[in-house]
Amino acid sequence: MNRRNFVGLVAGGAAALYAEQVMAAVAGAKIKAIAFDGFTVFDARPVAALAERVFPGRGEEMNALWRTRQFEYTWLRTVGHRYVDFWQVTEEALTFSCTSLKLELTKADRDRLMQSYLGLKAWPDALEALKGLKASGLRLAFLSNFTVAMLDQAVKNSGLEGIFDDHLSTDRVRAFKPDPRAYGMAINAFGLRKEEIAFAAFGGWDAMGAKWFGYQTFWVNRAHAVTEHLGVVPDGVGSDLNDLAMFVQARRK
Repeated sequence: MNRRNFVGLVAGGAAALYAEQVMAAVAGAKIKAIAFDGFTVFDARPVAALAERVFPGRGEEMNALWRTRQFEYTWLRTVGHRYVDFWQVTEEALTFSCTSLKLELTKADRDRLMQSYLGLKAWPDALEALKGLKASGLRLAFLSNFTVAMLDQAVKNSGLEGIFDDHLSTDRVRAFKPDPRAYGMAINAFGLRKEEIAFAAFGGWDAMGAKWFGYQTFWVNRAHAVTEHLGVVPDGVGSDLNDLAMFVQARRK
């Protein structure tokens, strides 16, 4: 929305003046830090490949249901105030998916599929893009549903040590995204105004949640998915972290 349309929605001279001030503040806010969803950096395709090896001809179907249920369970547990960490959610979603599809899940295969989440590595574009963002003076942190142990292992697997300030796991607030308590962790960790923080989302729903919260939001749309219809749009969209870097640098000038 441009300045004129925004102000036009506000009735009264005093309200319009306030709206102008808010828009000016947001437009003038330079990005000083970026919070990343884990999947923007770490490639989960090997999990899907393993699922196909475990369940030949059914792996794609199982993995799609597993991923869907994984996030549906995070939302249900947050709304229902029944928080458990993402590792447990992932295992529960795996069990449901195999049961639903009438696939026999042995203990050995369950362990293999779960451990694949501890084998995640960065997308090919991630390392150089992240190094460039770090070198430019930006502060970087994960803001993820992943547990700290999952993030630590993926960082180690990918050779990304020293790039991120902190791991803001939703375990800290016991609420998964898109709960505002989850997004709010970055404000406290960075000590910045929300307008000075960019959020890099992998899922379209996560981009919407961060935008609702008030972050400058970039959707790393690696899957080329359709934008969610939830009344807002991301500030920027691209296919990898190089596109994110261009977006952020443009907002720092």
